[in-house]
Amino acid sequence: MEIILYLSAAIAAIAFLILVLFIGRTLKSLQVTLDSVSKTLTGLEQQLEGVTRETTELLTKTNGLAEDLQKKSESLNGVVDAVKDVGSSIKKFGGSLQNVTSSFDRQVEQNKDKVSQVIQWGQVLLELREKWAAKKAKSEPISEEKLVRVRERDN
Repeated sequence: MEIILYLSAAIAAIAFLILVLFIGRTLKSLQVTLDSVSKTLTGLEQQLEGVTRETTELLTKTNGLAEDLQKKSESLNGVVDAVKDVGSSIKKFGGSLQNVTSSFDRQVEQNKDKVSQVIQWGQVLLELREKWAAKKAKSEPISEEKLVRVRERDN
């Protein structure tokens, strides 16, 4: 019985030794893995610092561009307002011109009888003048030179 006890103790000691050896190998493998992870994290930190620096520079440039764009937009607003004012002025001028044209058309339509009468009276006056000139020409002899001047004046 004692032998069994010693044998059991020896087996337990051997099993414990094997367990310690496997745990040692596992821990060694784990140490290699953790070293690799540590190196990877160090590399990631450096890359992250680079990305952060580039992002900061990009953000600074973007802010500068945004400010420049804002200034240009504000100066362009004045131009847009001026163009809008010119458009409004042209529209008002077009409306005024249309009103004047309409007014002129109405006045012509309303006064066409009067204009017609004025033209008729003008023709009558011209005929009277010609008759009077003809009558005067018969009563007094006109030199050829005066006759040419009167004809040139009438034309």
